[in-house]
This record gives sequence, structure tokens and C-alpha cells, in this order.
Amino acid sequence: MEFDINLLRSATTVLSLLVFIGIVAWAYSRRNAAAFEEAARLPFERD
Repeated sequence: MEFDINLLRSATTVLSLLVFIGIVAWAYSRRNAAAFEEAARLPFERD
């Protein structure tokens, strides 16, 4: 079997897309909403 650089490029593109979709799904998941809301308020809290 001959190595094809286009196969590697295609696999890298698909893997990158899956990672991107995973990050977006993680960022918008309801399970993380409370932690993100708390982190968003941190700059406005006074010590």
C-alpha cells in the first residue's frame, strides 16, 4: 500500500472538525452553565 498524503490531510481535517464540535458541545452543555456563570461574574466581585 502506497502512502497517500491526501488521506492524511483528509483524516486530519475530519479529526479537527470532530474536536471542534466536541469543544462547542462542551461549552454549551447545561452541565457546565453554572460554572461558566460563576466565572463570568468574577471580574465584577469585590474582595
